[in-house]
Amino acid sequence: MSLLKMVLQKLTKSFPFLWLQLLLILINIASSVNGVELKNFYIVFLGDHSVSKDITLETHLNVLSSVKGSYDEAKESIVYSYTKSFNAFAAKLSEDEANKLSAMDEVLLVFKNRYRKLHTTRSWNFIGLPLTAKRRLKLERDIVVGLLDTGITPESKSFKDDGLGPPPARWKGTCGHYANFSGCNNKIIGAKYFKADGNPDPSDILSPIDVDGHGTHTASTAAGDLVPNASLFGLANGTSRGAVPSARLAIYKVCWSSTGCADMDILAAFEAAIHDGVDVISISIGGGSPDYAHDSISIGAFHAMRKGIITVASAGNDGPSMGSVSNTAPWIVTVAASGIDRAFKSTVQLGSGKNVSGIGISCFDPKQKQYPIINAIDAAKDSKSKEDAKFCNSGSLQANKVKGKVVYCLGSWGTEATVKEIGGIGTVIEYDNYPDVAQIFIAPATVVNHSIGETVTNYIKSTRSPSAVIYKSHEEKVPAPFAATFSSRGPNPGSKNVLKPDIAAPGIDILASYTLRKSLTGLDGDTQFSEFSLISGTSMACPHVAGVAAYVKSFHPNWTPAAIRSAIITTAKPMSRRINNEAEFAYGSGQLNPTKALNPGLVYDMDEFGYIQFLCHEGYKGSSLSALVGSPINCSSLLPGFGHDAINYPTIQLSLESKKDIKIGVFRRTVTNVGPVPVIYNATIRSPKGVEIIVKPSLLCFDRKMQKRSFEVVVKVKSIASMEILSGSLIWRSPRYIVRSPIVIYKP
Repeated sequence: MSLLKMVLQKLTKSFPFLWLQLLLILINIASSVNGVELKNFYIVFLGDHSVSKDITLETHLNVLSSVKGSYDEAKESIVYSYTKSFNAFAAKLSEDEANKLSAMDEVLLVFKNRYRKLHTTRSWNFIGLPLTAKRRLKLERDIVVGLLDTGITPESKSFKDDGLGPPPARWKGTCGHYANFSGCNNKIIGAKYFKADGNPDPSDILSPIDVDGHGTHTASTAAGDLVPNASLFGLANGTSRGAVPSARLAIYKVCWSSTGCADMDILAAFEAAIHDGVDVISISIGGGSPDYAHDSISIGAFHAMRKGIITVASAGNDGPSMGSVSNTAPWIVTVAASGIDRAFKSTVQLGSGKNVSGIGISCFDPKQKQYPIINAIDAAKDSKSKEDAKFCNSGSLQANKVKGKVVYCLGSWGTEATVKEIGGIGTVIEYDNYPDVAQIFIAPATVVNHSIGETVTNYIKSTRSPSAVIYKSHEEKVPAPFAATFSSRGPNPGSKNVLKPDIAAPGIDILASYTLRKSLTGLDGDTQFSEFSLISGTSMACPHVAGVAAYVKSFHPNWTPAAIRSAIITTAKPMSRRINNEAEFAYGSGQLNPTKALNPGLVYDMDEFGYIQFLCHEGYKGSSLSALVGSPINCSSLLPGFGHDAINYPTIQLSLESKKDIKIGVFRRTVTNVGPVPVIYNATIRSPKGVEIIVKPSLLCFDRKMQKRSFEVVVKVKSIASMEILSGSLIWRSPRYIVRSPIVIYKP
């Protein structure tokens, strides 16, 4: 058997629908080899003016016809005509056709469509939003949260519409009849799907129905109704709910089981959500470009911001690597994942009577007091298989040596499925990555670190008849909050002057609604199905913040997206850098604090013009910004944004260039009073060692609401080592409010 065939068979076994994708790729390659030019989907932005009623599909077809050669060919290749919020279209083009379009005067930007990946209740009580929190139910019922995700499970108890009247009168969204979709109600008031590439997805359904579980989970986290006695087979028992249980949901399915989430579909969903009238957009998708003018989520969120809609996005799951954070445009609220004070662990009792503990969710009660335990390497098929056997790789173990036994091996998520397949009774997995995340197992299993792994292997060597048993998982209280190991870290790859992520929210082992269309693990042979599941990821942190943004908006319906973002950032609970080495690059301003965000005292507000000034200051050319903004921009004619970073952001970051001696940053900010008057705020500075921070003036007086006051922050760095992160802060205090802005100094 060829190596390629072996690899393909192994991949197909682990990922059932990958064979079809590989076949399609090989067909495409063959077509290219035979002289047929490979075509891809491209997104084409047009301009000289903002989107208006005179822009139609016909306009786009006429432009496309000029490179396609005929109107009919243009009509056949176009898949989206964006005419509501953007002046753009998506079409299947050859590289040569894309280049010809790029050269046309009326075309502002052409970029290739890419596919992105998805980035998961006690969490609300933990961050201070109890069931008894005050609400303005009449206004909350008018809030619409839009989810761009994998769809929804409308039958879930989290989406009941008991007590809800009809949708808000301003709502323009629709909900049609779709395959396997039971329909909308007064909770789910809109549902659409977007898939324009025409590629079949045998593991999904062309419908807003969620066959993955991810979208159902995020939607119920943001705005799910109250569901008492929710749990995963008794674990995490409690009331499942969203931040705004009375708010409405609008679902835009853009992510698909096999193909992921296409840029062109994401843009179409943004346009639909803006037109429909959502108030908040939650998007737990990543993998985009750090270039704000060439990123579909950034572009969509900018247009949403112009209409007063706040976009909240996940920071990514590529931590703890530095500079891995995504969705970093300053008009997006970027969310990191943090842990709450609950972990799921399993006790492993060794035959010696010693107990060790591992992490994970194993919902199986043992049927015996003890089982034989074996080190996987001792069950290797032959001497050549020993390295693979250590990791319990498929095909490397002798089934007769594993059957009926607990197996110890190095490995990762899904390892226990291999052991179960050949008759093993359970698996103790040594895996040091992501020690704070509890995976759900298909069979009795737990994950231990290297130190505990040595204890287990030493015991196995110490006796002729070693034995062990893995007990069903239980909950343990742990210190929290802390930044999740998987959560992507700053510094911001898109701009050295903007701190990202903005905020941290619970994203580890979050209980929320799920789908019965998929097993809990998604692995072959898994018979575990549940209406609720425990999932981890910045995907789960994102809807926590989106829900709180909706909560704040229900009290302050006229606040801008920037004001809501500011309220969330400046009221966050500080997190300890003693247990988070990357400090603010791991958790932003700190842990989400919902009830405090309702009354922040002061906000750092911004409008569209402020962002344009910032982008010009960052070096973006007016021609590239035209696609983002929708109209021509002449950066040279604009007044430059004030200060080192040219942005009125609630946080301050000074990134020092390693080869330059400039160690001073001057930052200018303006705050708006949103609290009672008269009031005086005094500045409190916390400077890290080797840094001097001065604020001028150090006292702000307000005698009317919505009054603005400006100030200047001067940061002088005396000494800093390369790759060092220094943390300071500026706090504006009044008798009633604390308005805190982190100040981060970093030298790459």
